[in-house]
Amino acid sequence: MRFATDEEDVKKIGPFSMIGSGGSVLPDGILSHGHLYPRNFGTFPRVIARYVKELKAITLEAVYKMTSFPARRIGLFDRGIIRPKMAADIVIFDFDKIQDLASYENPKSYPQGIVHVIVNGELTIFETEHTLARAGKIFRKR
Repeated sequence: MRFATDEEDVKKIGPFSMIGSGGSVLPDGILSHGHLYPRNFGTFPRVIARYVKELKAITLEAVYKMTSFPARRIGLFDRGIIRPKMAADIVIFDFDKIQDLASYENPKSYPQGIVHVIVNGELTIFETEHTLARAGKIFRKR
């Protein structure tokens, strides 16, 4: 397996970068097949659990780096912050319990500590269970 960066790189650039994932996974359907990269299911919980809580390489500013910073950078001005007339994309997590569980051996493992998720104003995860809502959108270049 090849890696583009290692953990030392992540620790060094963390304070100076946005945080994102190239993951494109759904729990079922065409994008759920094959052997997947574990960060598809665990990028953001891993950042908080490993780099904020454990290593203290970055602060909870990581939330900004995963939300409004990249949204603005790619031109999604109705996302990334909580304000009237904005898309309601909200993740409510338990800071003490958040942890990614995906591995190379078992990449389709949901993280723990994610309590509720709201996507485009629609409850998608409720008390850690998927509601089967599919409120996400595909964004095309404007």
